[in-house]
Amino acid sequence: MTDILRAQVPESEAEAATEREFTVQARSRRQVVARRFVRHKTALIGSIIIIALILFAVLGQLFWSAGINPDYGSFLPPSSTHPFGTDQLGRDMLALIIRGIQFSLLIAVVVAILVVVIGVTLGAVAGYLGGWQDSLVNRLVDLMLILPAIVVVGVMAVKFQGSWVMVAVFLGLTTWMTLTRIIRGMVLSLREKEFVEAAKALGASTPRIIFKHIVPNCSDVIIVSATLTIAQAVLLEAALSFIGLGVKPPDTSLGLLLNETQNYLPTANAWLFWITLAFVVLVSLSVNFIGDGLRDALDPRQDKVRA
Repeated sequence: MTDILRAQVPESEAEAATEREFTVQARSRRQVVARRFVRHKTALIGSIIIIALILFAVLGQLFWSAGINPDYGSFLPPSSTHPFGTDQLGRDMLALIIRGIQFSLLIAVVVAILVVVIGVTLGAVAGYLGGWQDSLVNRLVDLMLILPAIVVVGVMAVKFQGSWVMVAVFLGLTTWMTLTRIIRGMVLSLREKEFVEAAKALGASTPRIIFKHIVPNCSDVIIVSATLTIAQAVLLEAALSFIGLGVKPPDTSLGLLLNETQNYLPTANAWLFWITLAFVVLVSLSVNFIGDGLRDALDPRQDKVRA
């Protein structure tokens, strides 16, 4: 009887271990990624900051009565009436920053969409088809990398009178090359996998194989690249507008506000420039934090137990 009881103890422990293992394996990938992302402290902080900034930009103008019209005194200091003060024209700085964040985020999102569409399409087609198509895409990437993107975008933005839409479009058309090379390398590996051979055997067309079977397996890289592109686009637009080659009035952006307030640096009103710069840094830094967190969370090499 004693031997039987002793024999049952390890068996019970083994069953419990098997049950725990099954529970871990049954957890979906989405849940694993979410747990990893939440445990990434900087990514969580970045998410909180960017959500707060989006709410600030979207809802701010609904609750803030002061407008951007020059109805107030010039260079009023920060106060309860004007938390960020007013500029030389008497415009409320808080209202200007709210609009600036709106346009900067719109530009960044448009750039990210264009980069993903162009980069994924060209990279996937080049990697899967190979041959002259691959050579053509590679030569196009080389050509675009040679061109100074900021100069090209600046010239075209001036030609189209600094419209924020055109600035976003030209930024997207000149920053897709890195993602193209990454996707091409992944597709070169994925096209030899068994699921691709199975799709071919079932008679699937080339576009279906590329965009239905291969591209979804690159989704992790695409998500991270899109997030980091948003941060990069905010900085590129700010740099262009800062040197006067980006967004022009009546449109606005954080970069344009930097351009308009840079002349205040040697004066006692330098705080107008530093407040605007602080929001540029917050937007870019928070999105970069989110990108780093997504990269770690989506990495399949991460320890499952740690997740």
